[in-house]
Amino acid sequence: MLLETDPARAFVPYPPAKVAGVETGPLAGLTFAAKDLYNVAGYPTGGGSPALLALSGIKTRNAKAVQMLLDAGARFVGKTVTDEFAFSMNGKNAHFGTPVNGGAPDRIPGGSSSGSASAVSNGLCNTALGSDTGGSVRAPGSHCGLYGIRPSHGRISLDGCLDLAPSFDTCGFFARTPDAFSRVAEVMLGPDPQPLPERPRLILAADIFAMLDTEVRAVLAPIVKRIEGLFGEARLVESARGGFEPLYWAFRRLQGREAWITDGPVIERYRMPLGTGVAERFAYSRDVTDHEVADAELVRTAYRSEMQDLLGSDGLMILPTMPDVAPLLTSSEDELESYRNKAINMLCLSGLSGVPQITMPLASRLGAPLGISIVGPAGSDLSLVRLATRIASAC
Repeated sequence: MLLETDPARAFVPYPPAKVAGVETGPLAGLTFAAKDLYNVAGYPTGGGSPALLALSGIKTRNAKAVQMLLDAGARFVGKTVTDEFAFSMNGKNAHFGTPVNGGAPDRIPGGSSSGSASAVSNGLCNTALGSDTGGSVRAPGSHCGLYGIRPSHGRISLDGCLDLAPSFDTCGFFARTPDAFSRVAEVMLGPDPQPLPERPRLILAADIFAMLDTEVRAVLAPIVKRIEGLFGEARLVESARGGFEPLYWAFRRLQGREAWITDGPVIERYRMPLGTGVAERFAYSRDVTDHEVADAELVRTAYRSEMQDLLGSDGLMILPTMPDVAPLLTSSEDELESYRNKAINMLCLSGLSGVPQITMPLASRLGAPLGISIVGPAGSDLSLVRLATRIASAC
């Protein structure tokens, strides 16, 4: 870490190593951190796991995403805590602690990009790299009051980044302000192969909003109205025409199989203790069957086509990012797992279909931030960011 202090406990306390960059460029004046899945020259890559940290060694090359930020003039300040193996959504790491949620210090930060969201929300850097497999940027973005993006699958290179489930893994990032978010997006995303029009066709995921408690829907309703004021009345749609249960299980089984292929050999060889929740998820992942994977692939293929039909080339979908504000730090493991399972129902849609999703910090409840999301067609990432900045100005 290159900062003098870390009051948010967001950074892994590695000995400081200077990371070479340039002083000019479109991101000059901005500081950034990188989730401890990304290689940074002069540092190990621990992945939130003592075993991975012990095996890492000091890296000599930067991950491609890190190098892009350095080449654009941003200054690196440290590597941030991640949930163990990036296989959690709570932000609690049994080995490295829980970073402080800058938007609601009495609540979990969300994970697995917990340290990145904590660092940005506590003003320790302007932007930070995270990764999003099943919600690991979107969840902490909503919980900590940040702009965050899960890009189209494959849009930003993950070269030099630890895998979890490669067919779902994406490189995302956070910012506190629309301006910083847009500046980083211009560098990281590049031109859109599938840009959205200035006035997209607005649709609203009515079935996801119906999942929310009445109080949460009431908080988000005025935001929806303001978005409609920009783009016209939203058409109500079912984002999961066959229901959420088959999508939930398809995501869990595919993610689980890939996570076990990625990390199972290390876990079995070294028999290291895993944190609560992470241990149970890997145990489940180990036992996913070939038949379950084959069925899940069929569901994913069908849903990808369904989402393409819904969005077309001009669709902008509104949906809640998370079921509610972040759970309290005092919540039980059972309460956290129940909340996580509710969240997967809405978060898995972008993962299964490969489309980009942006969470925007436009609401609050119980004194804590609450995000609302927009989704666009695959390849519309940068225009989605530009629409998000317009929405932010209107709200």
